[in-house]
Amino acid sequence: MVPGVGEQGATSVELGSRAGQRAETRMLIDGKLSAAADGAEFDNLSPATGRVLGVTAAAGPADMDRAIGAARRAFDETDWSTNPELRKRGLAQLQDALEAEKEDLREELVAEVGCPLMSTGDAQLEWPLADSLRYPSRLIDEFDWERRLDGGGLFGERNVRTVVKESVGVVAAITPSNYPFEVILNKLGPALATGNTVILKPDPNTPWNATRIGRLVAEHTDIPAGVLNVVPTPSNEVAGLLATDPRVDMVSFTGSTAVGKQLMRDGADTMKRTFLELGGKSALIVLDDANPAHIIGGAVGVCVHAGQACALTTRLVIHESLYPEALAAITEAYQAVPVGDPALPGTFVGPVVSAKQKQRVLDACHQARRDGADILIGGGSYEGLPDYLAGGHFVAPTVIVGVDSRSAIAQQEIFGPVLVVLPFRDDDEAVRIANDSAYGLAGAVLSGSIERGMSVARRIRTGSIGVNGGMFYGADAPFGGYKNSGVGRQCGIEGFQQYLETKTVAFRAPRTS
Repeated sequence: MVPGVGEQGATSVELGSRAGQRAETRMLIDGKLSAAADGAEFDNLSPATGRVLGVTAAAGPADMDRAIGAARRAFDETDWSTNPELRKRGLAQLQDALEAEKEDLREELVAEVGCPLMSTGDAQLEWPLADSLRYPSRLIDEFDWERRLDGGGLFGERNVRTVVKESVGVVAAITPSNYPFEVILNKLGPALATGNTVILKPDPNTPWNATRIGRLVAEHTDIPAGVLNVVPTPSNEVAGLLATDPRVDMVSFTGSTAVGKQLMRDGADTMKRTFLELGGKSALIVLDDANPAHIIGGAVGVCVHAGQACALTTRLVIHESLYPEALAAITEAYQAVPVGDPALPGTFVGPVVSAKQKQRVLDACHQARRDGADILIGGGSYEGLPDYLAGGHFVAPTVIVGVDSRSAIAQQEIFGPVLVVLPFRDDDEAVRIANDSAYGLAGAVLSGSIERGMSVARRIRTGSIGVNGGMFYGADAPFGGYKNSGVGRQCGIEGFQQYLETKTVAFRAPRTS
């Protein structure tokens, strides 16, 4: 069992009350925790109950301007970008501060994200806390910041050339609601380790884990004022200033493909570098020699965090010989998936993050039914919850069949606990279906043969893929997508280099007698 709130039997009502009392509601700008300039605030709502957990300062244009200015000054006028020892010390201090408040952070994530308590034992909290700051901090010493080119190029041995890696400058980090702490740390770690300054704009549905980080930086680290600014806002107009302001050098965004494309367009006039980790509609391919017992785990995995993860394999592409038996087993498994209060330790499926997101999922299911799909289970709100969860945003785990791979439900990212099952005849058709998508983020293959599974995996146009349960996640593993799933990579050496510029320096060496 995950340690913490679940052992005490707290419900989301009780946990939400505690989280509200401990939350940091202020933004961080230029080293100071403060309210918005105009005093504006916005509500932070519980996805599980619909109740107000508390408020958060709502940045306006003046606050965003001040944050951008602070980040620009900190980059231009402090030694943050050129002082690796300061960077290592600051990241180590932040790591220690996060560890000290880990259990409060765990409660806060369950309360504002609606993620099941059990998920905080992996990607919601424990995994990023273990590696997401430590790995890039290690790279400060291990990375090859300079390299000498062989020879002298066109002008002979006297022409000495060195390739130097330098900080990009001011980075706008815009983060989502589904795994907010994980994404924030995997942006802050490499961005700060490489010497950049950052304006962090968290999703307004889940602001407190970000504002908590802002408080910890201000109170417990030697990170200079302005190096990190945390600017929550519910206003897309205010957030959009990060993409248009010429003082910002780079936008690092995780979220929907539509918003990512808009940010790229908005940043074009000022030639901003963009890192975009966007949506997915990944496929789990089950070959005819796969162990049928392994299918259920992959199918039920789509329900993790109520399906709110971009890398989930929401298309089950299964060989026709296994199809009838698998459907029966999957339907039975979906009926037994524990849905309910995310604060309780036995819950596997909690709510989606908002009423708007719930309606979006339900609309997609209703449209699939109108288009002729067969919904074997689910497709609507989850029933039978206790009264105190009546205002929550719960969707029933859903299995959909009888659709073509080109249908909307098989093409669009739903971001809910919705699995589409598609049969195939041979390996070539399986690869065609998997690649028949505007996305290319992740995927998986099940096979009785590692060699065959690897062969199929190499044919899938996607940024990450697992074979027979292989896990690609880690701070040292680059993650990102092909096609509409994004531009660039998060984590690993590639993710570290995402936040660096490249300069080639040449000089003419004096003659030696």
